[in-house]
Amino acid sequence: MISDQSLSPQTATTAPKKLASQPLVSRRAVCAGLAGALALPFIRRAKAGSLAELTLFGPPAGPSITLAYAVGAGLLREVADKTSFKVWRTPDEMRAGLTSGQMQAVVMPITAAANLHTRGLGVKLANVMTDGLLYVITTDASIRQITDLKGRRITVPFPNDTPELVFDAVLAQNDMAEDVEVDRAGTPIEAIQMLLTGHIDIALVPEPAATAAMVKAATSGKTVYRAIDMQVEWGKVTGLGPSMPQAGLAFAQAFLSEHADKAAPLLAALEKATAAVIANPAEAASHAASALELPWPVIEKAIPHSNLVATPAKAARPAIDALLTAIAKVNPQMIGGRMPDDTLYL
Repeated sequence: MISDQSLSPQTATTAPKKLASQPLVSRRAVCAGLAGALALPFIRRAKAGSLAELTLFGPPAGPSITLAYAVGAGLLREVADKTSFKVWRTPDEMRAGLTSGQMQAVVMPITAAANLHTRGLGVKLANVMTDGLLYVITTDASIRQITDLKGRRITVPFPNDTPELVFDAVLAQNDMAEDVEVDRAGTPIEAIQMLLTGHIDIALVPEPAATAAMVKAATSGKTVYRAIDMQVEWGKVTGLGPSMPQAGLAFAQAFLSEHADKAAPLLAALEKATAAVIANPAEAASHAASALELPWPVIEKAIPHSNLVATPAKAARPAIDALLTAIAKVNPQMIGGRMPDDTLYL
């Protein structure tokens, strides 16, 4: 859950006093200053103006396949001399990385980007990288549509975050808010582990966790069914078709202040990477398996169900507004207490 306490803007650094009448700075001070400057992340090369190093961060979910492929396939050479990709495991880890300045180019839930922006952290949403990757999976073959969930229990990861709020909106759309009992799991992996061990029989999880559960079950002679496509159900809520702008790349203000010229080539590279991932899932999986700590066959099978895109945030705004409006009706604090203004979008 995105909490108010964890989202307070960082305290501004006090400006140094003017030193016009003070003696010349010592060699030791100069060396110390140079050492400090060289220790800063995202160093700009003096002549070429390119980044020396850039780390992209993303969740253990579909869009990170695109990030890992872009890095592994060398598509980011125009952006930085050295690039890498790292997974953030929980929303709390992601928020801490942004507020500390350690994460400056991050794929995150659209709701998180809106929340951080409206709370004054300067986050700007650059694009949408998936049009939704949530599925209801189950060991019960009789469940095939939302109405089949009446009187049942379902486990949902990330309490009070996007998956649960989207699911609540879909239940409300079908007048089923009182007919389904929702249990919480900390992460998608926790949810599928409970499903595979028989502790639960229905879960709502994103890709590639949904595919991982199906593949793992098959190895032990069991069957996990992909029962309900939540993107289709979400389209019935918004009237905009089976599309849910669930996550996208956001930049910290520090990155844009120092390296605004790198945003366009980075987004262009991710657009190229997205097309390549969709066209050749097996190759993409070979780049992403290690980073996501999943077998490459799972990632390969998950890609067609991940609805990967690279849509500029401004172009996706109608769908984004529909998502944020629906969530604001039930939990406005998820998006910072109000709808974000135009300055959210890069």
